[in-house]
Amino acid sequence: MADQSIPEARTPATAETALNGGVSEGASAEEELSRAEGLSRREGLSRRRLLGTAGATGLVLGAAGAAVGYAARPAEATPLTSLGADQVMFHGKHQPGILQGLQARGHVLAFDLAAGAGRKEAAALLRRWSETARRLMAGEPAQQDDTDVARDAGPSALTITFGFGHSFFARTGLEKQRPVALDPLPDFSSDQLDKARSNGDLWVQIGANDALVAFHALRAIQKDAGNAARVRWQMNGFNRSPGATAHPMTARNLMGQMDGTRNPKPTESDFDERIFVPDSGAKDPAWMAGGSYAVVRRIRMLLDDWEGLSVKEQEGVIGRRKSDGAPLSGGTETTEMDLEKTDRAGNLVVPINAHARITRPDQNGGAAMLRRPFSYHDGIDADGVPDAGLLFICWQADPLRGFVTVQRKLDRGDALSKYIRHEASGLFAVPGGAAKGEYVGQALLEG
Repeated sequence: MADQSIPEARTPATAETALNGGVSEGASAEEELSRAEGLSRREGLSRRRLLGTAGATGLVLGAAGAAVGYAARPAEATPLTSLGADQVMFHGKHQPGILQGLQARGHVLAFDLAAGAGRKEAAALLRRWSETARRLMAGEPAQQDDTDVARDAGPSALTITFGFGHSFFARTGLEKQRPVALDPLPDFSSDQLDKARSNGDLWVQIGANDALVAFHALRAIQKDAGNAARVRWQMNGFNRSPGATAHPMTARNLMGQMDGTRNPKPTESDFDERIFVPDSGAKDPAWMAGGSYAVVRRIRMLLDDWEGLSVKEQEGVIGRRKSDGAPLSGGTETTEMDLEKTDRAGNLVVPINAHARITRPDQNGGAAMLRRPFSYHDGIDADGVPDAGLLFICWQADPLRGFVTVQRKLDRGDALSKYIRHEASGLFAVPGGAAKGEYVGQALLEG
């Protein structure tokens, strides 16, 4: 749960503002919804026409250089009636689901290839998955046997992302194409990993701003797997819904802390270098150009222990104020943390083992990762203890320099470690985006 920063983003135009000439000042969400519905009835406005209008004015772009509202920043606040119209493009230099803003609902899952399935079957599967992702992200039904779960909704900022695990390459006879960066992660002291819920041949990340749209995509991807692959594990997550706050702000996790303040920004000169594999990388195979490496960790939060702390004690563990995310050394959320500042007694204002201090890039040789997590809650056990925490997902060009470097530092004395437990883990190579007419991973599987 590294401490990183949030960019500014423009509020996109929406279908409702385009059609109505803007939202009436002081109107409630219910009034605007009723007004929009009335307009649809009067003008015979079809869902497809609505989406077409919204697509021209309010796209959330996934291609390189179009990082509007990316990573740990939630999507921009918009009227409720416009949420379904937000569309992310499937084709582009990078796969969708990396640069876009946090989505309200998410599913992450891993598949293992079926016995006897190899490179040919994997290629056919990725071809099916890519076409399904393209269609669903455009608000269209699945090509075959659509369940109609999302029939009444628009794309809802749906993204679907695909990756390959370490074991995939042996299963398909492609060991020589396996990146060195995909070597298994080392063991960490906070690990209590369930192997059945870790790793996998193939990985899929699904995110959307509507729960039914996200589930519809999950079901379509599972059905597309057919006899070629079976689900190894699957986890469900959530974030704050767009428009739930008065203005866009850094997300909070289930500990109530702002989470993601120092995420790297695309405007930084070395952003691409740290997050994406270069087109002519010396360390990575050519098929990974434009791709990234995803580390996925299920991190359980020991909420009863955490909530037993005072707010001041919680702030000391993190190194930031709980109310607004500002560093304990003073200022606002984006103020640079003063690591040397002391109080009247000569004690460091930001404790030496504070999470935000330890995870800073300048304390880790410049190591950085783009975090894009989901919270999760899987019920309450017989003792009344919640099974809840963070589906930690981070992106980097080199996991050894990114996640591993920071996690090793955290292992040596992070104050937060006694309140969390890493219960599942995975590392996946996520190739670059597919060009029109191609499918994700085609350069690997047909190269």
